[in-house]
Amino acid sequence: MNTKEIRGELINSKKKLDKNRNFVRECFINGGVISNPNKTYHLEFTLSEETADKLISILSNKFLLHPKKIARKGQTVVYLKEGDEIADIFKIIMANKSLMMFEETRVNKSIRNEINRKVNFETANLNKTAMAALLQVEAIKYISHSVGLSYLSDPLEEVARIRLANENLSLSEIGKLLVPPISKSGVNHRLRKICKIAEAIKKEVLNC
Repeated sequence: MNTKEIRGELINSKKKLDKNRNFVRECFINGGVISNPNKTYHLEFTLSEETADKLISILSNKFLLHPKKIARKGQTVVYLKEGDEIADIFKIIMANKSLMMFEETRVNKSIRNEINRKVNFETANLNKTAMAALLQVEAIKYISHSVGLSYLSDPLEEVARIRLANENLSLSEIGKLLVPPISKSGVNHRLRKICKIAEAIKKEVLNC
């Protein structure tokens, strides 16, 4: 969907419109431009100041939209940036085919954005989990090399050895390998204790 196609639809349409709708329609035919909705939502009319003021009055008072205006090269540009209000413009000027294409694009864009949001969220969680596992393994290795894993209590040593042998396992999966099995939060609690013990040993070594 582009501006030329919309103008063609408007010019070819034989529908009768009321005075206000017809004025908005003529403004678009004579000076309307819409950006690619896949990238951004932006519809503007480049008009004389008098015509622009009349358009703003009609859109604001008759159709309850919120157009804005700027000056550009001696003319006035009236624009809208909200997807819902741009869709309303299509309804006002009875550009039904263009409206359907615009709404389809909006739906597809919304789906893509939601997928990207979820992927980004899951990627961030995976990165966070991987970093936590790396720090846990480093702490366990430090304890092993400095004082030995037997320095830990039996429950902590059991978790430490399983984490060391299975760096990519989730906390839930580690919990299932313990005897008896424990919950994800239980595993996390033990690993946090191990990391604190490693930090305490490092401080003690530095103070010696």
